[in-house]
Amino acid sequence: MEQAILFTEDIVNTSQDFLNACDYDRLFVLTDEHTRNLALPLFPSSHLLNLADQITIGAGDVHKNMDSLVAVWQVLSRNGATRKSLLVNLGGGMITDLGGFAASAFKRGIRFVNIPTTLLGAVDAAVGGKTGINFNGLKNEIGVFNPAEGVLISTQFFSSLSRHELLSGYAEMLKHGLISNKDVYQKLLAYDFEHLSLTEMLRLLEESVKVKEHIVKIDPCEKGVRKALNLGHTVGHAFESLSHEQNSPVPHGYAVAWGLVCELLISHQKLQFPSAVISVFSRYVYDNYGAFPFSCDDYEHLYDLMTHDKKNEAGVINFTLLSEVGKPVINQTADKETVFIAFDLYRDLFRL
Repeated sequence: MEQAILFTEDIVNTSQDFLNACDYDRLFVLTDEHTRNLALPLFPSSHLLNLADQITIGAGDVHKNMDSLVAVWQVLSRNGATRKSLLVNLGGGMITDLGGFAASAFKRGIRFVNIPTTLLGAVDAAVGGKTGINFNGLKNEIGVFNPAEGVLISTQFFSSLSRHELLSGYAEMLKHGLISNKDVYQKLLAYDFEHLSLTEMLRLLEESVKVKEHIVKIDPCEKGVRKALNLGHTVGHAFESLSHEQNSPVPHGYAVAWGLVCELLISHQKLQFPSAVISVFSRYVYDNYGAFPFSCDDYEHLYDLMTHDKKNEAGVINFTLLSEVGKPVINQTADKETVFIAFDLYRDLFRL
């Protein structure tokens, strides 16, 4: 199915027109406690989203679990959802991931539309067809590939986001810049967060999403080139999992930013990725994202967390690396010594 991706500065009318064109018997809207109070009121009371059956779950990644999934299914079932029903996921990446999975499994699949309300959700989770929940302490351990019927992207939601939340999403855009070309990458590094322009952000976001959209069209189920989109995520997911174990969870985008630095350091060891680019990028990450604190005592456990990554085959950790900006190299491996050297270099760069 061809996924419709619309970019708009008028989300109220764009979403109303899109939903009016959809053929469904019942309309459901999934939000979390935050988007129910902050995003849904942006739509007038006569809007289809406010006339739909409402489903609300807890906010935050800690609720991206089986309990929330079952809660969604219970409302769908109790309120008479059929295979012709439509679920709108209005929220960040947690909502679009969980809601997409809930729709994909309910009655063996009902259609869904994603309206991401965070930059991270817009650039990463809402586009590309990956859905799922966390399980057994591991990120996105259970899920399916299934694209939304449509993704409606607007920066109108972002005015209520903190710099912290915007930067979390921006890390995924930086990743897209690294795997696409030097021009896109340099424009992203130059964007001025101190004088935020949502119009300019929408242009950068559209360019970034198109990088992902092009790759996903070639490889929808991550058998080949789509693995390029995993740059930064092998180490990043390990950082994220460790932070949850330590009861100090870090945002996904921050973990990806730190993971990108580590995987560029591995790329330097394996593929001679330029050290000058790493120096500039690591300074950018340090200035904007700070540092993920860990010590040499954490190396073994971080490595063990990486062995559980979904991209692995036959117990071998699978990395996407770069030979230079715009030239990703998939299906790469790195032994424990190489990974630990990258950890050492990261801690030196980030003054840990």
